[in-house]
Amino acid sequence: MTYRVKNIGIAVVLAAFAGLLTIFYVANYKRHVQHGESNVSVLVAARDIPAGTTGSEVVGGHYLKTETVPHRTVVPGAISKSDQLNNLVATQQIYRGEQVTALRFGNATELGIRAQLKGNERALQLSGDANELLAGTLKDGDHIDVLVTWQHPECSTCTHVSKVIVRNLLVLKAAADPATTAKLGGPQDAFSVQLRATDSQMQKLYWGRKWGALSLLLRPPSNATNSPRSVDDSDTLYRTR
Repeated sequence: MTYRVKNIGIAVVLAAFAGLLTIFYVANYKRHVQHGESNVSVLVAARDIPAGTTGSEVVGGHYLKTETVPHRTVVPGAISKSDQLNNLVATQQIYRGEQVTALRFGNATELGIRAQLKGNERALQLSGDANELLAGTLKDGDHIDVLVTWQHPECSTCTHVSKVIVRNLLVLKAAADPATTAKLGGPQDAFSVQLRATDSQMQKLYWGRKWGALSLLLRPPSNATNSPRSVDDSDTLYRTR
C-alpha cells in the first residue's frame, strides 16, 4: 500500500466518523425538541393563595386546578400532585394562573407567628413588668384573659373600676423568664408578650394598656369556664361577702 492510498483511507474513515457524529447530534436534538413540545400536567392557582395558607386549606378550599402545558414551559419546582403540599404552608403570595411550585411553600416555622393568624385575627405586643405579664410562668401556646382597672368616668377624682375586658387569647410569644433577664442585666420592667386577638379585641387591649393598669390571667389548659361578666368598684367590693 502506497503512502497516498493510506492517506486516502484515513480521510475516508474520518469522514465517515464525522458523518456518524452529525447524524447522532441531529437525532439527539430532534428528541430534545420533541420532548420540549410534549405536554405535561401541572397544578395552577385557581385563585389567589395568600401567604400563610396551609396545604390542607389550599386543597380543601379548591385553590388549585390542573392544566396541561408544554414541557418546556414548566417552571422549576412545579407541583403535579396536591399531596405534595401536605404539612406545608404558603410562604409567599401565589397569584391566580401561576404554576404552583414547591419554592412558594415551606414549614410553618418559616412564617413564625404569621402562620397562626387568619381572617380578622391580629398580633399585638404588650409591654409591662414581670408580674403583669406573668413572666416566667406564661408559655408560648397558653391562653389568657386580660384584666384592666381604670377610672370611670375618666377624671382624677372618679371611681376606679376593674373588669376582664377580653378572654381566651392565644399567647404567641411569652415574656422572658425574669431569672434570665436578671442575669443579662436588663431592667425589671422591660418585658413584653405577643398575643393573638381579633381586630375588635385589639381596640380594648390597646385602650387598657394605654389608659389603665393591665394584668394577664392564665387560663386552665383544658375545660376552662368563665364567670358571668361584671364590673367592680369600691362599692361592689365593699358589698360583696
